[in-house]
Amino acid sequence: MKKQALITGATSGIGKATALRLAADGWAILATGRRSERLDALQKEIGAAGGQCRTLAFDLRDEQACHDALDAIDRVDLLVNNAGLAAGFEHIDRGATSDWNTMIDTNIKGLLYVTQIIARKMIAAGGGHIVNIGSIAGTEPYENGAVYCATKHAVHALSQAMRADLLADGIRVSEIRPGMVETEFSIVRFHGDRTAADNVYRGVEPLTGDDIAEAIAWITQLPARMNVNEIVLMPSQQACQYYVHRKR
Repeated sequence: MKKQALITGATSGIGKATALRLAADGWAILATGRRSERLDALQKEIGAAGGQCRTLAFDLRDEQACHDALDAIDRVDLLVNNAGLAAGFEHIDRGATSDWNTMIDTNIKGLLYVTQIIARKMIAAGGGHIVNIGSIAGTEPYENGAVYCATKHAVHALSQAMRADLLADGIRVSEIRPGMVETEFSIVRFHGDRTAADNVYRGVEPLTGDDIAEAIAWITQLPARMNVNEIVLMPSQQACQYYVHRKR
């Protein structure tokens, strides 16, 4: 029986890359997201390569929708909590509360809803592995990103606490905290402003979704006696949140 991996936010970026990478390693994929047409395309791509993929289209900000989609799943060996976003880039006094709510509901509450449902299944099965996608923003807050940074600080804290909560149940918990990764992240943050999004990566070769997927694949191949608590991944041109070498 193939091991089964559930990946949230699998319609693009890190989530899609992880689904493709793990499928290539022989995992059966449960791909979730809100955009059903993209999930269908991913399912076809994995199937064409000889892999196995089921799709679940729902909004993880809706607790009942999470239960409706996930309660009937019999087994999940690996949960990749990837769904997340940044919305807006303003000082705290000028931020849109609608953006704040979207980030909090997705990055924190959605992660919690899915994790609770799947962790219960893992406990019943006697083990499993949870990988949370955090960010260096979780420990290196920056100007104009207060609420996003706060949500990723929460993911960092939750990852550490989950490890303690689930230790006796044989469930491993890992967190990956990337620096600059070029996906749809900045386009979403700037509400579709392509120029502003492109400027984030000006003069820098950022990480890609495939890079993060490779790290996840490596973690899952380690012996059960080993747990990677966290990995911080950076482009070679980025030292930390505040120091980036941009080539002219």
